[in-house]
Amino acid sequence: MPDRRRSFGRMGGGRDAAWSMRPATLVLLVTLWIATIGNVALWRAMAALPELADGRGLAFMVAFGVGVAALTALPLALLAWRWTLKPVLVLFLLAAAGGAFFMVSYGIVIDRTMMINVLLTDSREARDLLSPQLFGVLAVLGVVPALAVWRAPVRWATPGRQAFHNLALALLAVAVVVASAGLFFRDLSSTMRNHTQLRFLINPLNSFYALAIIGQQPVQRSGVAVLPLGEDAQLKPPATGAKPPLVVMVLGETARADHLGLNGYARDTTPRLARENVASLRNVWSCGTNTAASVPCMFSHLGREAFESRDANTEGLVDVLQRAGYGVLWLDNQAGGCKGVCDRVPKVDYKQLHAAAPDLCSGDECFDEVMLRGLDERIAALPAERRARGVVVFMHQMGSHGPAYYKRTPAAHKRFTPECTTNALQQCPREQVVNAYDNTILYTDHFLAQAIDWMRTHDAASATALVYLSDHGESLGENNLYLHGLPYRMAPDVQKRVPWVTWLSPRFEQQSGVTVACLKAKADERASHDHYFHTALGLLGVQTQVYRPQLDLSASCRAAG
Repeated sequence: MPDRRRSFGRMGGGRDAAWSMRPATLVLLVTLWIATIGNVALWRAMAALPELADGRGLAFMVAFGVGVAALTALPLALLAWRWTLKPVLVLFLLAAAGGAFFMVSYGIVIDRTMMINVLLTDSREARDLLSPQLFGVLAVLGVVPALAVWRAPVRWATPGRQAFHNLALALLAVAVVVASAGLFFRDLSSTMRNHTQLRFLINPLNSFYALAIIGQQPVQRSGVAVLPLGEDAQLKPPATGAKPPLVVMVLGETARADHLGLNGYARDTTPRLARENVASLRNVWSCGTNTAASVPCMFSHLGREAFESRDANTEGLVDVLQRAGYGVLWLDNQAGGCKGVCDRVPKVDYKQLHAAAPDLCSGDECFDEVMLRGLDERIAALPAERRARGVVVFMHQMGSHGPAYYKRTPAAHKRFTPECTTNALQQCPREQVVNAYDNTILYTDHFLAQAIDWMRTHDAASATALVYLSDHGESLGENNLYLHGLPYRMAPDVQKRVPWVTWLSPRFEQQSGVTVACLKAKADERASHDHYFHTALGLLGVQTQVYRPQLDLSASCRAAG
């Protein structure tokens, strides 16, 4: 007869069977590690809840922890086969380590929106997130236990018996989940209802669930098909002697409304704009809490709620302006691009900007002023018949993109010091984080003023205007939250309240019938990204059935005129 002990040793990687373990044992050990150490963000959040501060609250937390462990064990039990168990366990461990670091360090949760951010992160953004702390956590919480799992000898049963063992472990996990929920159902339902963010802290199931939701509800609806919009778009006939419009539409990045001096911030972060005749709207709310959600939404005609539930992709503001006859140009200082909204118009990406003005760049990143360099030549390359009707230039800033705020500003614009000069924001005193962030707003002020100065050189031949609107806001350490991207319904206002600044030349005011003074009167009225599409069409005199005057912030100004 064959030596049964030696046979098991070969199955376990050549080690003695006395040192090997059953698959279920390995699953339970990994589950215990993940449910405790890997979920420190969850337990910290629950420990901070006042309703869980008594003995019953502690008992509920223990039962909840057992339930989390059982829920984690359930998919592992179903995948406990010879060629799948160890790769899956390693994946869970590494995902849990990465999730734990970012949730603890930046106070984020991981849901569909955050996972979209991860999937759309470019190499420049990824580098800004790398740090010794990240590698240390990945090593201790992920790599070391993953290596231990990979080297652990496993004693496998026959396929039939292994199927029985897997099913038994899965059923046990289900029973434990049901029992732990049943024992404290009232506490569970109340806690999950009042603190919905907790479900997005269950690590690493939150990441896998988010990926599954993205697979079911992809970022782009209906594949890559984009339906036409505003096919009837046309320009209002110009008045006699009118000059063609030249409008710069600046898409800001990560700017929050309450950090603009124009909006009453204690620091003078907008000294240049304060000297200009601009209207600054102080009560504007974003369409999302990250670029991937906000940009396609704000350029859509639908509004936030309808955009979220749309069945198909449609063209947006940029397309309608081009279809109406304008010369349209998109300049992008972000490697992440325009999220599809500029795909059908002439555009210049960050690499082309870098090549044209390397003195304004460091490495593969450029300061926003690079978009003004050679702008006249870029506009001159547009079709002459379109330029005769008017030109709209979109500029997508790097702006205040974090966490490496200190990289976004030239030395001459670092007024607020000392800065946080690391991407590990939680390692800096909060005032240094705010200093670095405020310097980015100060530099945006300079950039916008430079753009206005450039437009003044075209006053004789054009009716010039500038509109600046940020895509979303940012958390700067309030309540231990950093960056952005929390689910909209639970995100703090600072991630959703954004600046909207408008400058109109006297000629543009006269031709459009809209004055800066009228827009200033709307400074505290509630507005949102829902108004952007329709306000832009109204300012630029585009007539189309998709235009909704009730969402045009300038419509009442024209009526008053």
